[in-house]
Amino acid sequence: MATRPVEIGPAGLHTARAIEHLRLVRGLTQYQLAARCTALGRPMTNTALSRTERARRRCDIDDLVVIATALGIPAPLCQP
Repeated sequence: MATRPVEIGPAGLHTARAIEHLRLVRGLTQYQLAARCTALGRPMTNTALSRTERARRRCDIDDLVVIATALGIPAPLCQP
């Protein structure tokens, strides 16, 4: 049985744009940001990050938290 992909809604589109914007403001390449995510314990390729920024890949909460951390965005509600 074929399944169709879940569409990315307005919040997901906004998040994808915000990730790219913040990465560029901080002067990071996709490769550098993906490497930071991997170093933080969430393996990520630059391809996965590219697809996330282009809203071609859904960003789960674990990805979002590590991307925020790698970009230096405080996530007080997500800290243990």
